[in-house]
Amino acid sequence: MLYKFKSKAAADLIMLEPQGRQILEIIGKTPGGSGIVTAAQIPGAIAALEAAVKASEAQPPAPEGKEGDEDEEQGGRADTVKLRQRAAPFIEMLRKSAAEQADVVWGV
Repeated sequence: MLYKFKSKAAADLIMLEPQGRQILEIIGKTPGGSGIVTAAQIPGAIAALEAAVKASEAQPPAPEGKEGDEDEEQGGRADTVKLRQRAAPFIEMLRKSAAEQADVVWGV
């Protein structure tokens, strides 16, 4: 499943379900088929996302995997995409929407 976020002030943003759900939970919205972040709610949503990013970066990094680690055995990479990188496009959408007093809606 994909989440598709739309705003009159920004280009559409598409996220995979786990990442979209995480973003919505951080801003206090119930993940689901559709919803809205009103222009009045946007400053709080930005603050919540920025606080979550700051908290995630304050955590110590995960220990390095040992040789023969499951990720390496499956040909995967041990590095991961940080919350900052996942949230940045959505925060940008929220900022553009706030500047134009536009709501952000989502659907699946």
